[in-house]
Amino acid sequence: MAILENIRKRTTVLILIIGLALFAFVISGVFTSNELGGVKVGSAVGEINGEEISRDAFTRQLETATRNAPPASSTLQNVNRVWDRIVKNTILEQQFEDLGVGIEQDQIVDFIRTTGYAQNPEFQNENGFFDPNSFRQTVADWRANNPLQYDAWLQTEQAIIQMAKEQTYYNLVKAGVGATLKEGELDYKLANDKMDIKYVRIPYSSIPDSSLTVTKAEIAAYINDNKEDFKQESTRDIQFVYFEEKPSLDDENAVKDEISKLIGDTVEYSEERDVMDTIAGLLNTKDITAFLDRNSDVKFDTIYKAKKNLPASFADSLMALNIGEIFGPYKDGEYYKVSKMVNRKPNGSVKASHILITYEGAQRAKPEIKRTKEEAEARAKELFRDAKKGDTPFVELARDNSDGPSAPNGGDLGYFQEGTMVPKFNDFAFGNAVGTIGMVETDFGFHVIKIDDKEDIVQVATLARELEPSEETINTLFTDATKFEMESIANEESFSDLAKESEYVVRPVNKVKAMDENLPGLGAQRAIVQWAFNEDTEVGEIKRFNVNNGYGIVQLTGKYKEGLMSVEDASATVLPKIRKDRKATQIIGANTGKSMEDLAKDNNVTVSNASALTVKSPTIPGAGSEPVVVGTAYAMEQDETSDLIKGESGVFKITVTKRTPAPKLENYSTYANSLKSSSAGRVNTAVYDALKEKSEIEDNRATFY
Repeated sequence: MAILENIRKRTTVLILIIGLALFAFVISGVFTSNELGGVKVGSAVGEINGEEISRDAFTRQLETATRNAPPASSTLQNVNRVWDRIVKNTILEQQFEDLGVGIEQDQIVDFIRTTGYAQNPEFQNENGFFDPNSFRQTVADWRANNPLQYDAWLQTEQAIIQMAKEQTYYNLVKAGVGATLKEGELDYKLANDKMDIKYVRIPYSSIPDSSLTVTKAEIAAYINDNKEDFKQESTRDIQFVYFEEKPSLDDENAVKDEISKLIGDTVEYSEERDVMDTIAGLLNTKDITAFLDRNSDVKFDTIYKAKKNLPASFADSLMALNIGEIFGPYKDGEYYKVSKMVNRKPNGSVKASHILITYEGAQRAKPEIKRTKEEAEARAKELFRDAKKGDTPFVELARDNSDGPSAPNGGDLGYFQEGTMVPKFNDFAFGNAVGTIGMVETDFGFHVIKIDDKEDIVQVATLARELEPSEETINTLFTDATKFEMESIANEESFSDLAKESEYVVRPVNKVKAMDENLPGLGAQRAIVQWAFNEDTEVGEIKRFNVNNGYGIVQLTGKYKEGLMSVEDASATVLPKIRKDRKATQIIGANTGKSMEDLAKDNNVTVSNASALTVKSPTIPGAGSEPVVVGTAYAMEQDETSDLIKGESGVFKITVTKRTPAPKLENYSTYANSLKSSSAGRVNTAVYDALKEKSEIEDNRATFY
């Protein structure tokens, strides 16, 4: 109670958000300082509510994060992850320190008990349960005998402490979240009180946009009155022409010719033997593996494949080949290919479903299975008879009775080739026709098997050559890119015109942020973003960059400062809002005092009806979502008619023709508890988001990364 009272007294610090502060406690008994505090060495990566984040401290955390990150993670992705974690930890730690609430050692140990760390065998007793004494002794042993392990633990320890603080903090916030029975009753009524209305809607579209003139001053005034809606980050606009290093048509034809020559036999002079030798091509070679090793960019894949596993565009042609026949050359993605049918296995792949009835002691039987082998056999025979009758679909029998992992899928095992299953199962599947149902016994138990389908599989040898740009193509591309770059720099204002003359495509990328990395059409191009945000780079400036497989000639076309959006940038959003307000005022001014019938007649609209409206689902058929209109109806009495209402899609006049109150309940605790749970479930995210929103954060990462 004293803690909650202390928090209540500090409502001026955080009006809507309350929290708990916990002092830094290290489980092993060693107190460690904040890694981001203390003496600042080098420039600051950022500042959070006046607390600087030194580059050295940030770099140490980044190195650790990079070591533990997935291999595909880019440097910037790791930078962002570290920054987000630091911002969160710093903001919350400031709250903890400001509120001055502590936490005991036992609370930390109790927290560990509920996490995955409790599963460490070194922290458990002889019965396999987490034991605080074993935990403390293990950490002490690490400190004395294993310095590397102990250092790693200290880092883990900091994360545990932070999590424990956050959990306690959020739990105290949740303790202050509640809902009264009256609130539960209101929530129930908003969802279940129903209203029927008669209404007239004069749509805003009845007044043409062209009839309204909106000045820049009005747009600026609207932006100023709604500043929170029109904040913008510092951004840049660029446009670029991409010169991609890719094979030309001549390059493709050259590869096609090369691969075509390898289909048939060739005659070559052997200087060693002074004779003409015949070199077997793909069609006649006796050693497919060796031939492809010498001549193909893709080795011989000996695996048999079904039609669905062959290249989709050519699967029909490949499956139609007889053994020894050739198909190609054909272009498949980045390769030119020629394929030869090596072998075929008719019905070489089987699709089957099964019901597994296992017993105690059978291979991989679940511990809860207690039936005997005899009982399992009897049950399997019963299911076999049911499956043969066909009264119940096999899928249902498997789903409801099988002990195998395929039960949720109706026993479906998918397609498999010979030798995949245990011998008895394999022999039944490949020795019987589609539709056959049978029963076999294996070490896993008793199987009721249904053969669902069979398909041919083939072994195809493919001679493939990757399509790559020739040296001539690469040199030509470089010349073209350099020429365009020079001409563009000489006349910056004609970037788009010059590109059009040369039939190059200009691609714009707008609102690039300082910490962006990926640019549409170019991929990860951090260097371009950094150049665009360099203070010395002027609008209109052009620069060439080496990008993925080519060159990008980039022009900076716009700079936007952090703050309010300009009139030009905001006009697309503001104009419809101002026009709607103007139209509403115009419609209301011209129709005030009219009856519903006169309103409909004078505006060439109809009187409509809507039934069973609720505040929780405020959609009016034919008009769309209209929360203000439905909310107004909720506050009206039956047979009462409203004034003109400014809605989302037009101006409304409504009459409540019927109210159907929801049946009264004995109590509304269920709804109150639901409200409470819903609010509590949002606490963790809402608390941090609110704290972050109110924080002063200076982000200098773009200067360093």
